[in-house]
Amino acid sequence: MILLTPELRAVLRANATDNDRPGHDPAPAVKFFNPVGAATWLATELYDDGDTLFGLADLGFGCPELGCFRLSELASIRLPFGLGIERDIGFSTTASLSVWADTARRAGSIQQAQSILWRIESAPAPEIPTDPEQGKGG
Repeated sequence: MILLTPELRAVLRANATDNDRPGHDPAPAVKFFNPVGAATWLATELYDDGDTLFGLADLGFGCPELGCFRLSELASIRLPFGLGIERDIGFSTTASLSVWADTARRAGSIQQAQSILWRIESAPAPEIPTDPEQGKGG
């Protein structure tokens, strides 16, 4: 499997160039996972070398951490049954990396955080009355 498509590379590089902007806290653009284990990585940025990613890493020990990891290292991991690290092709989120990190630390894993955040993201938005008379007790 190709871990990064050209489109994902472009998004990750753009996030890296915006890094100096105040309040920079993008949503993760890509999720990698171990198909036979608990390790999961969320990436928001790809540095100039084309190999170093920044994001949230969870090796399955209950302490997800923000930091850098290498695409080449993920690609070189050999797992049982001829498997390797995979990209979650269905992953998308609107939650920022800081929200993911906080939720994952509290929940103990990125997988648990995903369950929590996706429930929140998929919940119907409350309807806000557009008529000023609506919602007034009477």
